[in-house]
Amino acid sequence: MVRPLEHKVALVTGAAKGIGQGIARQLALQGAAVVVADIDAETGQLATAELQELGAKASFIETDISLEEQIIAAVNHAKTHYGGLDILVNNAGINLSYDATTMISQEWDAAMSIDLKGAWLCAKYAIPEMRARGQGAIINIASVHATMTTYNVFPYAAAKAGLVGLTKSLALDWGKHNIRAVAVSPGWVLSDVVQKSFAEHKNGLQQEVVEASIPAKFIAVPDDIGHLVAFLASDNARYITGTEIVIDGGISARFAEQ
Repeated sequence: MVRPLEHKVALVTGAAKGIGQGIARQLALQGAAVVVADIDAETGQLATAELQELGAKASFIETDISLEEQIIAAVNHAKTHYGGLDILVNNAGINLSYDATTMISQEWDAAMSIDLKGAWLCAKYAIPEMRARGQGAIINIASVHATMTTYNVFPYAAAKAGLVGLTKSLALDWGKHNIRAVAVSPGWVLSDVVQKSFAEHKNGLQQEVVEASIPAKFIAVPDDIGHLVAFLASDNARYITGTEIVIDGGISARFAEQ
């Protein structure tokens, strides 16, 4: 039986752990060759080894998406090792919190270079490879913070809103070349960072309290996001482009605390 992503090549940024690792795993299980791109070489190599143990074609390249030359190298890695690029997942990002009145320009630039500019640069260099293959899918991992947010997450929410806008523009401009762009906006996900916050009760967060606030009554795991991304990257989703898909257990349907 042919898997939906057989013979496709995917580049996933921030794929060493958390949501990115779950995405890379599900893409690989659906048949894609996966380039694991991450700034952390040690965990990136471990994540790549896990994919290889699953029987997948996978390789690692150390990548800081705030550096244009490293993005170029990652795209070239996909082309050299696997012959091209069909799927780009812009997952790498950082969750920063600043006061808008005290944040300085250099801090803003550093935050945007990773959470927004890096995604544009990855798309910039991925699109020519996709055009050469006659099709492509760009999946941008945004956040529910793009459209609904909470206190003290500036400028993260601004960057994620920008990522949704970038998605729509890419879809409009490149649809004629059979290149799709979709934003995926997760809510709570049990990533390493979130689990650590729960363990330390950081900002007063308790897992059971968070779970109770979610209509689905549980918190997603990274592979839940991976399942959605694998579908969106496949030809089964060929008519889905230029939109944002929220995956949050229903939390954004709630008007206010009850």
